[in-house]
Amino acid sequence: MPQFRPLLTAATLIVLGASPLLAQAPAPDAPPSPPPMGHHVMKHHGPVAKLTVTGQGQAWAQPDMATITLGVSTRAATAAEAMTQNAEQQAKVIETLKAEGIEARDIQTSGLNLSPVMDYQDGQPPKLTGYGAQNSVTVRVRDIAGLGAVLDKLVASGANEISGIAFSREDMAEAEDKARSEAVADARRRAEVMAEAAGMRLGRLISLSEAQGGGGPRPMMAMRAEVAGAADTPIEAGELAVTAHVTAVFAMRPADALEDGGPEGTEPPAPEGGAGEVPAN
Repeated sequence: MPQFRPLLTAATLIVLGASPLLAQAPAPDAPPSPPPMGHHVMKHHGPVAKLTVTGQGQAWAQPDMATITLGVSTRAATAAEAMTQNAEQQAKVIETLKAEGIEARDIQTSGLNLSPVMDYQDGQPPKLTGYGAQNSVTVRVRDIAGLGAVLDKLVASGANEISGIAFSREDMAEAEDKARSEAVADARRRAEVMAEAAGMRLGRLISLSEAQGGGGPRPMMAMRAEVAGAADTPIEAGELAVTAHVTAVFAMRPADALEDGGPEGTEPPAPEGGAGEVPAN
């Protein structure tokens, strides 16, 4: 029996040496093991500050349509006579419009009024002297170049009231889109300037909205309308300005903050109540 003990001891050592399951525990004072090579160390995010800015953009477009309000005002001794004269005179004005190529869809009655004409004298009761009738139409003229000549012919046909003129463009989509792009670029520029001034780094865009109201086409024009004179009434249409306003909210972090392995500006949104917001107009 004694001759087998060395063999058993040797076999036991071989089995123990080949086992991958046994590992020695680190010494109590040993330093922590370094992280494996090639892995990025995740860093915990701090709270995200938010910056709210507004941006404005503007684009210009040439008008291709004019809207004018014109009419006829008459006065007579009786109401019926005033209305009859007014109707006859206004019919001539409308005939002239159609003869100049103005379509029926572009002519709309915008006002009709009949009122007594009173004579007021000091110390005397008011005295009825007649009746006045007014009939006005709103007209869209799509040929701006010929607008001056049309106005002169309208006056010659009996129109004696021209109360307004406005220029517009039938399709403003291209100018509006350009104004929106300019507004977004302006908002980012403002945000970058403010973030840098605050010692922060501008992050991702959190939200973007367009302000409604106050925008749309706004006429920027130089216009003269002189009824008298032999030459055509001079009309200068100028340009139309389209203005857009947007509100943008950006994330901000300190300028020396590290990213969590993502591209610049990929901070997660701040939780409710966990981030400071810096509004700016």
